Amino acid sequence: MYNTLLKGDDPALVVEPLNGYRLKELRPDNIGEYTVPLGIPEILNEGTDITLVTYGSCVRIAQDAVKQLAEFGISVELIDVQTLLPFDRTNTILESVKKTNRVVFFDEDVPGGATAFMMQRVIEERGGFYHLEDEPKTITAREHRPAFASDGDYFSNPNAEDVFDTLYEMMHRSNPTKYPRLF
Repeated sequence: MYNTLLKGDDPALVVEPLNGYRLKELRPDNIGEYTVPLGIPEILNEGTDITLVTYGSCVRIAQDAVKQLAEFGISVELIDVQTLLPFDRTNTILESVKKTNRVVFFDEDVPGGATAFMMQRVIEERGGFYHLEDEPKTITAREHRPAFASDGDYFSNPNAEDVFDTLYEMMHRSNPTKYPRLF
């Protein structure tokens, strides 16, 4: 991301989630040249049942939940938006919603934050509403000050269990016989 922004002339703001520093990743061979196109989401997992839209450190959490949901026969299309401004210049998310007819927006911001922004862009501005078979959902942080103890993130920020529960419940509503209540 930094390489892309440094090659441009426009001012930019990068928000780095602290949870991202806790993860180890492979270092690319072309570290000084590697760039990411702005406003172009990446489909990390092809799916047919539900579109899950996220970014940043929530991507890892979503990937974990997608694996768990696959064990229950739920096919999730996981999309990493990568940038909020510009946001999805190629309508990748809308095309996915047309395919799955369900969408969940997920991040660790407070309710009404980035998830609401993404939902408004896709559902309202781009007409995603017309392709939905179920109400769109958001998964966000809790509406309280986060705890500072080691388990503060677990109880304040959404986790893979929250993602699993939300997506499974959507599939249960559409087909209760195939996806019976788990709890």
